[in-house]
Amino acid sequence: MRIAYWIVTILIGVLMALSGVPDILMIPEALAIFRHLGYPDYLLPFIGVAKILGGATIIQPWFPRLKEWAYAGLAIDVVGAFYSHVSVGDGPGSWIPPLVALALILTSYYLYRRTGTV
Repeated sequence: MRIAYWIVTILIGVLMALSGVPDILMIPEALAIFRHLGYPDYLLPFIGVAKILGGATIIQPWFPRLKEWAYAGLAIDVVGAFYSHVSVGDGPGSWIPPLVALALILTSYYLYRRTGTV
């Protein structure tokens, strides 16, 4: 079970980091998506930094309370992404990835609590 925890946790940590970098760099594709969803440009780097910090925090073993908050923040981020895409009428191609990310976050959190992995 610990191996499953680390596989899922590292996967979600890396995915969040990889999705945060384009946000911080404000690449045109990330800006286009953010504008399509109706959010201001200045919020994009903030979200990107939060994703990277959250992903790194769930991987680190030293601060369990901070890890709990990071799980909550990542879950809020992907639920918000799902809701935003559904709200503007985007199809499943846009809102399924946040649901997959949410499933990975919840699986990682469940395994973290179940195994007591710190």
